[in-house]
Amino acid sequence: MLLLGIETSCDDTATAVVRDAVHVLANVSTNQDEFHAKYGGIVPEIASRRHAALLSAAVDDALTRAGVSLEALDGIAVTAGPGLIGSLVVGVAAAKALAFAADLPLYAVNHLHGHLFAPFLEREVPPPFPFLALLVSGGHSQLVEVVSPTDLRIIGKTRDDAAGEAFDKTARLLDLPFPGGPALEALARDGDSRAIPFPRHRPDPGILDMSFSGLKTSVRYFLESDAGQSARREDVAASFQAAVVDVLIDRVARALDNGDYRTIVLSGGVAANGALQSAFAALAHRRGIPAFVPERRFCTDNAAMIAAAADRRGEAARADAMTLVADPSLPFG
Repeated sequence: MLLLGIETSCDDTATAVVRDAVHVLANVSTNQDEFHAKYGGIVPEIASRRHAALLSAAVDDALTRAGVSLEALDGIAVTAGPGLIGSLVVGVAAAKALAFAADLPLYAVNHLHGHLFAPFLEREVPPPFPFLALLVSGGHSQLVEVVSPTDLRIIGKTRDDAAGEAFDKTARLLDLPFPGGPALEALARDGDSRAIPFPRHRPDPGILDMSFSGLKTSVRYFLESDAGQSARREDVAASFQAAVVDVLIDRVARALDNGDYRTIVLSGGVAANGALQSAFAALAHRRGIPAFVPERRFCTDNAAMIAAAADRRGEAARADAMTLVADPSLPFG
């Protein structure tokens, strides 16, 4: 299978050409950070307009880099949801038009499924099924049981803020530039992760859900206190990051206690965080199972993972080019 992937669920205009769900022949992505930075966050109207301006060129760029024509493809894969409705509409409309014009099969992909199959890209030995996936991004924090490409079940999720959202909001409290997550991680490298005992969400035994809103509030109250006024920002960042990582690793450990998984997978934008990757690898080592993490370029939103998910899911992802619609609340199943 040779697929063109299109991903426009948020603010990255991404296209890719992928062969057999593994080999990335082209991976094109343009972020919009400079357009959103002055607002401190993503402005949906700006995001959708930038996608409309960039997507046609991004498709041409991916095909050119891959050295293939539109007619040589076996199909078009596009993110149908979840995400920002205006951004999704641009990508879905483009994919439908291409599929109709070239008479190619169309595949509608759930954005979260894309993240789950990102670790399969450019890897000779893929994660074996069944595996446990920790999917952490700006909009989602989930534990997913992946029995097969078409048999996936969410077994734990955030009850409020996603981990990436907590990173971004805490970064704003620390007056860090947009995007906040990477900036906070960079600041934390020079801090003491044990300096401030921020709280960790600890649910009852058997519960795999997580929460980060209380942690974010604790950081705000601390920064407003006398102790916070004199604290090093590096220590605040490192202590906050450690609290998030502890909660995430705790849930993975609990899930491993309750299930029989051959490996664990870390995916999503926050998977690029070095502290989380180290803790994830350490847990896998203690449990005697392999851990899989995508290359950094495949952690954040990208179109290669969308093509990979479409290929892996096959007929389960097939869609009608005449009737497919973008769905910002697309169900996981």
